[in-house]
Amino acid sequence: MSIRQPSEMEGMKKVSEVVGIVLREMIKYASPGMTAKALDDFGGLIMKQFGAQSAPQLAYKFPGFTCISVNEEIAHGIPYSSKVLKEGDLVNVDVSAELDGYWADNGCSFVLGEDINNQQHLVNASRDILTKAINNIKGGVRISSIGKLIEDEAKKKGYKVIRNLAGHGVGLSLHEEPEEILNCYDRFNIRRFKKNSVVAIETFISTKSTFALKTRDGWTLVGNKGGFVAQHEHTIVVTDDKPIILTEMNGI
Repeated sequence: MSIRQPSEMEGMKKVSEVVGIVLREMIKYASPGMTAKALDDFGGLIMKQFGAQSAPQLAYKFPGFTCISVNEEIAHGIPYSSKVLKEGDLVNVDVSAELDGYWADNGCSFVLGEDINNQQHLVNASRDILTKAINNIKGGVRISSIGKLIEDEAKKKGYKVIRNLAGHGVGLSLHEEPEEILNCYDRFNIRRFKKNSVVAIETFISTKSTFALKTRDGWTLVGNKGGFVAQHEHTIVVTDDKPIILTEMNGI
């Protein structure tokens, strides 16, 4: 969406605050031995306390309030009661919600407890690359140049990117134009970021894979060559200078 009046900015701030708080509190609440369903139910309860609805449930009938992906899972992981979190797991929580007609999206990968599997470097790389990407976005910047930045920074750090997952426009629905803010350079994409537009920017930084594949459950995505992927995501408003990070309260 494009912010055209103060009421729209206020609506986006409110829903972004909700998803940011839910994500932050879920990360704090997660512990070894907990099931993904218990963590998801906790997030769903906070959403309801704010009067918000789970975006993936509302838009796609997703079987959970949030997406919780663990270790080799990249994204859209179903929060099964059989999925038990363990010390050192690479966990991704993706939280999106609707409130009063406005939608926002954010996500974070983190190491649960002690980093016994040496995943923190990957997590740090994803977070740092997202920060650099956001700091380079403003009205008039080509979308493909941000994809190139993400890909180049990943290579410098010894990683790859997932080339078929992307950030996207958001605001009046969960996915809007521009639909493909890729993590890689696409020379055919000549579109530019527009001032006052709302977008969800996300990184998918990978140890081995370059494409995400859907598993038999119809939702969960894994890499085409295995390995691990870290994702971080903010909802932002594009300006003529530094973007406004609407989900900054998530703490990532």
